[in-house]
Order: sequence, then C-alpha cells, then structure tokens
Amino acid sequence: MAGSPAWLLLLALGLCCLGIQGQKHKMTVKFRDSSITHPRLGQRLELVCLTTDDDSGVFWVRLDKDGTLHFIVFISSLLRTTFAGNKGTSERFEATKTGRFYHLVVKSFMPQDEGNYFCLMNSNQMLYFSPGQPAFFPAAPTTPAPTTQRGITEKDPCLKTPNPETIKEEELNVFCDIFIWVPLAGACLLLIIALAVTIMLCQRKAYPGTPCRYSSSPRTAALSCRGMDLLAIPFT
Repeated sequence: MAGSPAWLLLLALGLCCLGIQGQKHKMTVKFRDSSITHPRLGQRLELVCLTTDDDSGVFWVRLDKDGTLHFIVFISSLLRTTFAGNKGTSERFEATKTGRFYHLVVKSFMPQDEGNYFCLMNSNQMLYFSPGQPAFFPAAPTTPAPTTQRGITEKDPCLKTPNPETIKEEELNVFCDIFIWVPLAGACLLLIIALAVTIMLCQRKAYPGTPCRYSSSPRTAALSCRGMDLLAIPFT
C-alpha cells in the first residue's frame, strides 16, 4: 500500500462520514480468550476483529482515557502489516489475518496500553467501525470505614443507644436517695437542736439563780453573782 496508513485513515474519515450510518458490514472486537475481563500487567493480550468483508483490510486504533485516538496498525487483505511510523514491524504489537479474522497482539500489556480498542474498515468509500473493546486494569479494591447512617464511625461512643431499663433503674436510685437522705438530715438537725437545749437546761440546774453581792475589805472590792466571783479589785 502506497503512503502512510495514518493518511489513509484521515482520508477515509473525510470521505466517508455518511458511512457511519446504516452499517452494511458488521464488525466486532473481543478478547481471543473469552475468560479475560481485565488484562494483567505484562500479560500477552490478543484481540480479534471479525468482519463480513475480508477484501478491504482493517485498521486497529486505540482510544485512551483522555479521549485521544492512537493508530496502531493497518492489516491489508494481502496480509501486509503497516504500523505507526510506516513501519513493517513493532516492538509492542503483532498483527495477523486469518480469513475474516484480524488479530492484534499486545506483547506485554502496560499502563500506556489501556483504553478502548476498535477496528475500522474502508469499503467503497464508506467507513465502518466496530464497537469498542475496553482493556483496563482492574480497579484497586477499597475498604471504606464502617459508618452509621449519619456517617459516624462505630468507634464513636455516642453510637451506644441507652438501655431503657438502665435509665429507669437510675431514676429509681435517685428517688431512693432523696427519700433516705432528706429525712436523715432532718433528724440529725433536730438531734443537734435537742442536744443544745439539754446543755442549756443542765447549766441552769448546776448554777441556780442567786442575787449579786458586793463585798469590800480594806485591801479588795469584789462583785459576785450566783455564787461566782465576777470582779475583784485590789487596793494598794
């Protein structure tokens, strides 16, 4: 094939915009190993494109995560392969054709190879394309912290729901304390008052009332009340 496959692809896109509608030729892409759902790092990954027309050749392209389209290879109906840069071979890819099956092999699948893989065909100035085959590494598993409906972790002590029986028991204990300590405090106060009154009565009985007397002598003058000497003044 003369010229670069990239220019041929651009020419086909420019001339065959109407070929997107009304698919005459059906094309499908899938992993050759149907058990594969996600490729592994360094894995040899093979994709197969099946067409209803084996006379036009097929383009393999990849759409990366950023939406950029990358040309990989053009496989002609005569089994000729042309890779990016108009090269006949590639260090990263292999391409072959078997009947209506066009094979693309990623020799060692790496992060830069992730994306959606498509095969395109230009037939009678009409462009046909396959649905994309996603090829991405599996997402890393994440373990979210256990939370409640309000988003609070289970370790939060506020999550503990009060037990109704415990609350009722605490209320009964408070009432019992009131009924016991309040009367006891009143009884202690009455006992103190009674003790004070008893002491006063005992003092009156021990010292019965006597009139106060004043006595004098040549040397002293004294005042005594109820048998007690209250004042004694010496004379010099």
